[in-house]
Amino acid sequence: MSTKSIFNKTILNKFASIVLLASISLLVACSKAPEAPQTFSEKFVVLSGGTEIGYLHADTNDDALTIDFSFSNNGRGASSKESLMLSPTGLPLSWDISGKTVFGNAVDEAFNTSDGQASWRAADGEGNADFAEDALYVSQSGSPYSMFIYANALLTNNNALKGLPGGELSIKMLEQGSLQNTLNNEDIATSLYAISGIDLDPSYIMLDANNRMLAVASPRFAVIREGFAAYDVQLREQVANLNARRFEDIAAKVTHSFDKPVRINNVRVFDSKNMTLGPLQSVLVSGNKIAALEPAVESAMPDEELIDGKGGFLIPGMFEMHGHMSDNDALLNVLAGVTSVRDMGNEMELLESLMDKIDAKTLIGPRITKSGFIEGKSEFSAATGEIASTEQEAVDLVTMYAERGDYFQIKVYSSITGEWVPAMAEEARKHGLRVTGHVPAFATVDEMIEAGYNEIAHINQVMLSWVLGRQEDTRTLFRITGMKRFEGLDLNSEIVQNTLNLMVQNNIAVDPTIVIHEFGLTARNGETRVGVLDYIDNMPIAVQRSAKQALLNVADEDEDLAYLFAFEKILDALTMMHERGIMLLPGTDLGGAFELHRELELFQQLGMSNAEILRRASFDMANYLGQGEQLGSIEAGKLADFFLIPSNPLIDLGAIKKISMVMKDGSVYYPDEVYPEFGIKPFLVQ
Repeated sequence: MSTKSIFNKTILNKFASIVLLASISLLVACSKAPEAPQTFSEKFVVLSGGTEIGYLHADTNDDALTIDFSFSNNGRGASSKESLMLSPTGLPLSWDISGKTVFGNAVDEAFNTSDGQASWRAADGEGNADFAEDALYVSQSGSPYSMFIYANALLTNNNALKGLPGGELSIKMLEQGSLQNTLNNEDIATSLYAISGIDLDPSYIMLDANNRMLAVASPRFAVIREGFAAYDVQLREQVANLNARRFEDIAAKVTHSFDKPVRINNVRVFDSKNMTLGPLQSVLVSGNKIAALEPAVESAMPDEELIDGKGGFLIPGMFEMHGHMSDNDALLNVLAGVTSVRDMGNEMELLESLMDKIDAKTLIGPRITKSGFIEGKSEFSAATGEIASTEQEAVDLVTMYAERGDYFQIKVYSSITGEWVPAMAEEARKHGLRVTGHVPAFATVDEMIEAGYNEIAHINQVMLSWVLGRQEDTRTLFRITGMKRFEGLDLNSEIVQNTLNLMVQNNIAVDPTIVIHEFGLTARNGETRVGVLDYIDNMPIAVQRSAKQALLNVADEDEDLAYLFAFEKILDALTMMHERGIMLLPGTDLGGAFELHRELELFQQLGMSNAEILRRASFDMANYLGQGEQLGSIEAGKLADFFLIPSNPLIDLGAIKKISMVMKDGSVYYPDEVYPEFGIKPFLVQ
């Protein structure tokens, strides 16, 4: 990835140290406080991966704000209308938000203040608190313009404020520069800030010389003022580099590397091949490989580093089989014992840069197996990956991924024309690539198996073929809401059994992502979703609130029951597949880490024992990906990827959520040393 600056003019100022950055930020905030509100309008474009997908309009009239926001991508999108009243120091005094989330959940959020009291209503429920001039309400469903509201208030209030319903917010100025407005060729001064305390990671916002919003950006998504959209790529690259710098700093602080052999002593090793636990022993690691499994020792050898496992359980590193990796996900997966991830579609340059930094150990992350994402051109196209307009273009993209090297498979997406798949699959086979993906719109799962698929991504993609008509369009949110029809599905019917027979005959695997279906079909507003109950109190306030927000809009009691029955039908179908010997791959499409722990818990409901589940997440997946010679079990000669837990996971699978130590590629990490960097309360105290 290019590291060129986002600015097309000379950088006006760079600072030599974090201390100097902080002090200058304070001076800037005091000397350049936001101007008094006036009457004006602002227009922004919304971009994903460089593709324009929506708009944001903001109108200011003295202390009143109205915001209109909408975007659509990958057949789904969010929209909202907001109205606010601000105090003289920029604090929201009232804030009303209506609209819908990306997956269609209705938004009806309100915040109000009166007589020193604040009250609010959002998807996660209602609340109230004392209100003073040091309290900033953080919306649950606000548009990206919310970041400007927070920045404005923070800069007016000495760069830090207490958050409502909780947390502490702060802002730091990172860089100054200039940009040119392409509409009038005017150069304007810019300042790039990081806002911390809302979520696991900082949010980045660029302001102009008057401290008005120019852009909000992440590595893949940006909202940019009209006239400046040409800077989208450079801005996202800059944010990616800032993000990487943060994670590089974390890696430098928390990575424990040793220049001598490391002995993990007093541990019971889980034999993932035979699904048994060994006696108390020690595991000797030399460099990044396991040198030996030996009896426990009384004391450290002179030339060894000794880590006392305290009678705990050593488990092989696990695999997340449906990830879309970022710096954040990479680190959190390792801390959760997920030392290998199959990435199911990403921007090539972003992913390759991330992998290079992980290999160099400047970033902490898992071993990544790549998938080549191929989408068809349509009004519903996903912005991720590469897009084909013809069969030949689709085949050429298969060739491109193969020649780029180090790809395990291609992933076919929803807007691909089903008739193209046989040619794509034939080209993939020529290069030793497997084929997986969604079932393209207007095609069936049986047709894709016969066309050359090796695997199906998401269990709903299999089951929708059993309940939808040929002309029903799964490029939209309907591929989620259509699952209501699973309620009355007869799993012993001919259409179902024909698919299962084809899967068995053709050795077809399924990457079911059960946890995202549990989230979508069973989560309800105001109720903490079941999959996070045992750790959500350790998370930052924004994560806690999002855990009480449904993914989908549920219209009435009948629809509520239909969705709940649909999830039960999914579990029944997967149980039937497991009993037929169909390989089910543990993956989440939710980032992995804690979500993979829940995915594995859901495998229990398919009739798998804890030992079988741990084998599936390690030994089986290493061999499925062709990596069994190096990974998947704790054996002499294999790579040193494993994690340590105090409790027996064969008795309680939830024991894998409380990890005391992870070794990945010979380096040691203590999760509870790292979690505070994300605002996560430690699960164990060393």
